Amino acid sequence: MNNSKRRVVIAGIVGFSLVAAACGEDEGAGDAPTTPAPAETGVPTETDGPSSTEGGGELELAGGEVFVTGSSTVEPISVLVSELADELSGGQLAVTVEGPGTGDGFQKFCAGEADVSDASRKIKDEEAQLCADAGIEFVELEIGIDGLTVATSPNNTAVECLDPAALYALLGPEAEGFENWSDASTIAAELGSAHGEFPDAPLDITGPGPESGTYDTFVEFAIAKPAEERGQDATTRPDYTQSPNDNLIVEGIEGSDSSLGWIGFAFYKAEQDRMKAIGIDTGDGCVLPSAEAVADGTYPFSRSLYIYVSTQSMADNPAVASFVDLYLSDQGIAEVTEAGYVALPGDRLEATRAAWSGAAG
Repeated sequence: MNNSKRRVVIAGIVGFSLVAAACGEDEGAGDAPTTPAPAETGVPTETDGPSSTEGGGELELAGGEVFVTGSSTVEPISVLVSELADELSGGQLAVTVEGPGTGDGFQKFCAGEADVSDASRKIKDEEAQLCADAGIEFVELEIGIDGLTVATSPNNTAVECLDPAALYALLGPEAEGFENWSDASTIAAELGSAHGEFPDAPLDITGPGPESGTYDTFVEFAIAKPAEERGQDATTRPDYTQSPNDNLIVEGIEGSDSSLGWIGFAFYKAEQDRMKAIGIDTGDGCVLPSAEAVADGTYPFSRSLYIYVSTQSMADNPAVASFVDLYLSDQGIAEVTEAGYVALPGDRLEATRAAWSGAAG
């Protein structure tokens, strides 16, 4: 990494304002939603509240290079912040972002090969142990909220809402070999699904694979409990079109009139005129994903988004701390909603900034 000592003073960016935030995985850089455009950053303006340094109102950006890997869900946010860093530093703070998936990202991060790891779920115990074994310490920072969206084609008018039992019947390990939606009806009935009347239509499934945090979260939300009840492994059926590229998953969902798949909320939101979200019923009625439902937790498949920062990278490379300072500034954290996700409530954003302030000293 380039540990340049050059510093670019960016007047008016407030790094740790405690003003409440408004609520409203994956190879390469091609995984960002295709519709949302990058934010227009313009000239930073003065905001109220303390800056990242106790006495001043300026954020200093160190020149250098930063490497970010991990979740393709979080990738669009980090890309926007990297573009902001490039603009505000005049190209001196260069951030490279990739999105191979949360799991693959942690493998690199815990091997000391990345400064920051994007994640659409919390780090697993075994991943944290990999980091510990390699001497990699980190700080976990919640940066936004996502609504994992189960979707189909707008032409699939027979399916409007599903519950975990129905999702297990369609996508769980016992569904292997099912080629038609109606093939899953017996399992759905055995599980007592309220939404198990499936159409007699081809079941064309596209979704993320096991390297993805979105896959892990879906298994947690929809598969794990029914699998336990039936003595099955908590995993999906293997025989569907898996992709590490979210845009390819979107194309798969849009490409069949009787499709089924799951994707992050931002990718659905960018294409909601060409795909249909399926309501989720966990016992309180069917709820569709929306910014409001994701923010207040009424959408059952809501989840937190994170970045993990290597404290060793932060100590060795001033550019890493600069990037994270910018990420958590008012201007940087606004990229969460610009990317199509949901802003943290004010108290949770304050907790994130406090955690970073404590780690950064």
